[in-house]
Amino acid sequence: MKLSERLYYVGVNDDHKSLFEGLWPLPEGVSYNSYLVVDDKVALIDTVEHGFEDEFFAGIAESIGDRDIDYLVVNHMEPDHSSLIALMLERYPRLKVIANAKTLPMLKGYYSVPSERVLVVGEGDVVCLGSSTLRFYMIPMVHWPETMVTWLEEEGTLFSGDAFGTFGSVAEDVVDKDGTFDIYRDEMIRYYSNIVGKYGNPVQSALKKLSCLDIKRLCSTHGPVWENDIVSVVDLYDKLSRNEVERGVCIAYGSMYGNTAAAADALAMELDRRGIPYAIHDLAGNNAGELGVSGALRDVFKYDTVVVGSPTYNNGIFPPVETFMKALSARMIKGRRFYAFGSYTWSGVSVRQLNGLAESMDFEILGPGLSFPQAYAAEKFDMKAIADLFA
Repeated sequence: MKLSERLYYVGVNDDHKSLFEGLWPLPEGVSYNSYLVVDDKVALIDTVEHGFEDEFFAGIAESIGDRDIDYLVVNHMEPDHSSLIALMLERYPRLKVIANAKTLPMLKGYYSVPSERVLVVGEGDVVCLGSSTLRFYMIPMVHWPETMVTWLEEEGTLFSGDAFGTFGSVAEDVVDKDGTFDIYRDEMIRYYSNIVGKYGNPVQSALKKLSCLDIKRLCSTHGPVWENDIVSVVDLYDKLSRNEVERGVCIAYGSMYGNTAAAADALAMELDRRGIPYAIHDLAGNNAGELGVSGALRDVFKYDTVVVGSPTYNNGIFPPVETFMKALSARMIKGRRFYAFGSYTWSGVSVRQLNGLAESMDFEILGPGLSFPQAYAAEKFDMKAIADLFA
């Protein structure tokens, strides 16, 4: 895909992998984006995941024929973008890797890259390709310590690494058009919440640093090339990294025999009757197409209220629900309201333990919660009174 007279997209779609990082479902696939800047010298910005070598090198050949590649810019060392580095060095004997100092031990540890093949750059350093200039800015912990971005000054193009990334394969024409942002918005939130969510403060620092750039084209390592909806994309990342949410409820539950699930469904029906925005997630993944923890995390980053349901299991919290609570804690999410519910047979402790975990995260606890014995029965509980807490 030719993006301009000097810029080509040579990324690939992965529609086969079911889990990203071995954790996060990929119902719509994912792209690994790589770019060529072609001038007197040629620079490749990042590579792609191993297994796509043939497609990747075919794209390069279609773009530049048999020309050499002079530089490989490594914005981020995660293997879905770096795993072809050793092959690049073998194919292009004169190629130099452009990377920052924090990347050096990773290059050596992953791919045994000799130091003489690396050009080390720092904050604001420039590499000239002829009439094209690449400038480098460090954005550590978005979301690895070595992460940097590359700025193609003459075209106002920012190669942003995983920042502004999204799940989902990309269309053949790659560049966004009317409606593209709406299509990817939820998957961008899910990507942020699953991958980057812990690092809101570093994201804010990066946004402030890059705010001086007049960005005309935004090239992440995952998702579309943004030319038309750049403001919407950047605004969304700004809101997510500031923990800015809208009024609504994320119901996340696990259920062994359907009783906690019945309570979750009853609450969802009451919220629906009242017109209160909500999302509901089975954390155990028992429903077809359910995103589980991944989808629930996305909606925790959208809504101000988290409602968690768990039966008592082994005198504790049902394991899929405990995993979700640990994921919340790891992301250092702030400013949420919290309510717990769940069933038990002879000893009910799950709700109490859920409230304790929520308190440790400084969530606002909306009452003691609903802990009920044995089967759920609608006539036993006043779901209207519970829903009043979320209005």
